[in-house]
Amino acid sequence: MSHDFTDTIFGDDSRRPAGSSRRDIHGRRRRRRSRGRGLLAVLIAVVLVGGAAYGAVSVLGPMIGGLVGGSETDVDFPGPGEGEVEVVVSSGDTGEDIATTLRDAGVTKTRTAYLEAAAADPQTAAKIQPGTYVLLKGMTGLDAFGVLTDPANRVTDRVTVREGLWTSETFAALSKATGVPVEEYEKAAKDTEALGLPAQAEGNLEGWLFPASYEFSEDTSATEQLSAMIDLTIKTLEAADVPKKDWQRTLIIASIVEGEARGDADRGKVARVVENRLADPNGPTAGFLQMDSTVNFVLQKRGNLTKSEYDSAKSDPYDTYGSPGLPPGPIGNPGKAAIDAAADPTPGGWFFFVTVNLDSGETLFAETYAEQQANEAKLRQWCSDNEGKCSG
Repeated sequence: MSHDFTDTIFGDDSRRPAGSSRRDIHGRRRRRRSRGRGLLAVLIAVVLVGGAAYGAVSVLGPMIGGLVGGSETDVDFPGPGEGEVEVVVSSGDTGEDIATTLRDAGVTKTRTAYLEAAAADPQTAAKIQPGTYVLLKGMTGLDAFGVLTDPANRVTDRVTVREGLWTSETFAALSKATGVPVEEYEKAAKDTEALGLPAQAEGNLEGWLFPASYEFSEDTSATEQLSAMIDLTIKTLEAADVPKKDWQRTLIIASIVEGEARGDADRGKVARVVENRLADPNGPTAGFLQMDSTVNFVLQKRGNLTKSEYDSAKSDPYDTYGSPGLPPGPIGNPGKAAIDAAADPTPGGWFFFVTVNLDSGETLFAETYAEQQANEAKLRQWCSDNEGKCSG
């Protein structure tokens, strides 16, 4: 971003003497406000204003001090200020941008009031995070700087999208948290180029919407939200050293792992079962994955299913009881642990697994069908001992 240094130096600003004390107005008057809409930044990968802010204050501070003169009253309000005003620091804003925003909002009297405070502490200025902040009108530049440099003063809404949700469920969760209608997400999903969805996904967002906690500002669109989620999925695949050509396959397996594994320790083993069944079309399952989670996806119904429901899904290519091999695409949106497991399955010769305790999630793995039958007997015994907790 280019800036007119002439305006910065010779504009409306004049020099303010150093030596003011910092007031933390939010020590007395801190409050958080919920915002309605839009994605600002991913919680697990917060984008800092960073070097741009540092560069602006480290360069402009001395220039302003050397070339512009004036009295303190010309430069700064006396503070502490009154009446709340919301100020948005956008991703990529420089120190100049922030100073202008504060002046235009009536928080500071001039840009210099903020820039000199930032120039006195460039390392802290470089860490200012994008977000919405509540300040007062008529603050000193030093007080305003103190508010912006405390991450606790960021006003955010947070939505947590949990692992394994279908895309339809993800849209609903986002809509509930942001107020953006589900229809907006559905519309945004049609423009996959704008979303940055890789071509191998073949226009289907399923599996590519990374589950995480997200923070929001009111003006972030559905497209921007979904794009950020896709970007995180790509970064997670890259971090797991998955070759680009294998991204879709890995997400398909990861989504099955997410739907089947009951605990973190089982994820790698479930991924291995999938790989073992795929690798041996003449093996115990004849190349069929036979995963209940794929039938749930076909029917878009959570929980245990009846025999008639299983039978009704047989003709769908996503039903791994009726169709051999992998389903055509992911059956949900997997998280990092499931992606890592799919990228690097636990070594082993297992072809079967069954959860034998529905309360604890204890799962047993077997290499032979005889071993699997013995494990299934343990599940039946548990069900008998815990009446009403098993169905079918």
